[in-house]
Amino acid sequence: MFLKQMQVGHMAVFAYIVGDPKSGEGLVIDPAAHVDGIIAAAKKNKIHIKYIVNTHGHVDHVAGNNEMKDKTGAEIIIHRDDADMLVSTPPMILRMFGAKKSPPADITVDDNNYITVGSISLKVIHTPGHSPGGMSLYTDGYVFTGDTLFVEAVGRTDLPGGSWPVMLRSIREKLFTLPDKTEVMPGHNYGRFPTSTIGHEKKNNPYVR
Repeated sequence: MFLKQMQVGHMAVFAYIVGDPKSGEGLVIDPAAHVDGIIAAAKKNKIHIKYIVNTHGHVDHVAGNNEMKDKTGAEIIIHRDDADMLVSTPPMILRMFGAKKSPPADITVDDNNYITVGSISLKVIHTPGHSPGGMSLYTDGYVFTGDTLFVEAVGRTDLPGGSWPVMLRSIREKLFTLPDKTEVMPGHNYGRFPTSTIGHEKKNNPYVR
């Protein structure tokens, strides 16, 4: 599996390129900004971006959707519970982020669905709490956690649709039940390290004990 983590935008968002080197099919998770750089990195590694996958519908993660879709033709995927949020960012917020409104989702997914590129399948794990349709993406050895679980921290729950009890349940019952060696690939570079593991978070995350 080809995997590249890229910090983009003004809020230390992590975008990810995930691809199957054999087939050349790939996807980008949360292309928040620096779209040309993401596309260039994919091309350099002979990965064709088939899907744009948003872990949730907040503007800091979807700000690059419009440009990415325009330049690659990739289909946009989001959890069904955040599909409306994706296309309803207020104009004032778009101006703040210098973003264009995202196109609507081409595909909506639900818990336990799979997103597949080549021989690689990412399992959708519905992890609400930060947003109603927040989702994590799991493949053997890795979990992309969006704004649910950070390195030794968690996402905020004070935005519309957020809930701390729901967030805590998502982390404890859906993420902390994954194998301890699973590498945590967070949605922001907010921690001491760019990545973590489920085992490390179970022992060291002060918000989930």
